[in-house]
Amino acid sequence: MSFTFETHYDAKTMAVMARALRKTVRKKRSRRSHLFGWLAVAFGVLMLVTDDGLNLRTALTAAAVALILVALLLEDRLNGHVAQKRMLPGTETAVTVFEEGGFVSTTQVGRTEWKYDAIRLIAETPDFFVFVFDASHAQLYDKAHLEGGSAEEFRRFLQSVTGLTVQTLS
Repeated sequence: MSFTFETHYDAKTMAVMARALRKTVRKKRSRRSHLFGWLAVAFGVLMLVTDDGLNLRTALTAAAVALILVALLLEDRLNGHVAQKRMLPGTETAVTVFEEGGFVSTTQVGRTEWKYDAIRLIAETPDFFVFVFDASHAQLYDKAHLEGGSAEEFRRFLQSVTGLTVQTLS
């Protein structure tokens, strides 16, 4: 049995990948960072409310609070944008073929063969399958461009060849 995906990596898909990493292997670290960020915002707002007027300190505090809020609210988009900027030219589109013994990804830059034991975790969103290799490396597969079977068949195939359970992310 063979499955083929064509996936285009852009800022939106990289944000999906960043979100999958954040909700799986980076979950504990992400919780701590969010707690710290929201506490910093709360203390910053408290400082702004109790301040006696507009001065350099209040302007800097307001700017810091705004930056932290943007980072907290747009975290996945920011990480996706940074990841897209770090991609090698020619790797924006990948065609990946999955077979029993492993899978092969082909881009304009080259061809990479993978074994299933390299996968640490498999996540699934409504539109993508995400393979997590470690805390900062993942690959994304677009369900809209799946050939060779259905998403359900591919999920069963993955579970049989990897021994991993596919985690569903909303």
